[in-house]
Parts: sequence; C-alpha cells; structure tokens
Amino acid sequence: MKLNKRLLTICIAIPLFVGVASSLLTRGSMEFFSLVEKPPLSPPAWVFPVVWTILYTLMGISSYLILASGVEESVKEEALRAYGLQLAVNFLWPTFFFNFQWYGFSFFWLLLLWVLVIVMITRFWKINKVAAYLNVPYLIWLTFAAYLNWGIWRLNA
Repeated sequence: MKLNKRLLTICIAIPLFVGVASSLLTRGSMEFFSLVEKPPLSPPAWVFPVVWTILYTLMGISSYLILASGVEESVKEEALRAYGLQLAVNFLWPTFFFNFQWYGFSFFWLLLLWVLVIVMITRFWKINKVAAYLNVPYLIWLTFAAYLNWGIWRLNA
C-alpha cells in the first residue's frame, strides 16, 4: 500500500477537529470540574488533552488504514460507519458531562460509546488488524473514563 499523505492528513485531522470542536463547546467547564469531588486515581487536568490528542491521532491513522485498504467498498463503508457513529457519540459526551453535569446520563452514554468502539474495532479487525489494535488504547482510556465518570456521579449526587 502506497502512502497517501494527503488522505492520511485528512484522516488524522477529522478526529482532531471533533476533539477541538467538543472542547470549544465545553470551554470554561474545567474550572467547575476542578471543584467537584473525584474518585481516587483521578489524573491532573493537563493529562486529558494530551491523552485525547494521542487517541484522536491513533483513530485518524486507523481510519486511514481502513480507507486505503484494498477490501470491497461495502465492507469499508460498514467499518467507517461504525467509526463515524462512535466519533459522533464521543463528540457529545463532554457536553452532557461538563456543560449539563448529567453525570448519570453521561456514564450510560459512555457505556454506549464503549460498545460502539468494540463494534468499530471488530469491524476494523476484519479489514486491517493494525487499524484495530490502534484503537485498543482508546478502549482502555474509555474504561478508565467510565470509572472516573461513575465515581464523580456517585460522589457528587
């Protein structure tokens, strides 16, 4: 497979744009977030943008591997629909959690996201195993985020 730098750049830019757009919608909410009670193992605030930048970059690379694969278009489209759906659900979570402070709803929304990421990884696996593996850190982070979300919900209810 020949590297298409333009397509790779676009694929990485899409999830990064989603992350930036979501953070703009929740701007100022981290001040409030610093005041809520958090469970043990809660990382400092600076960790979140670093981790998300890495995860969005990995998502973009994995979507490129799917797009650039030689598999049948319908198989690619199915995998990329799962990718797009999980990205849309991911985009909405910070608004529910930070802006509306719907901690319980956000927890269940995050569980939905977790399931959608497993579906995406499964579909990616059938096309390109590296693309699937690149999303494992995302799934691990979502598991940790679910722990944090649950803890904040229980401690601040």
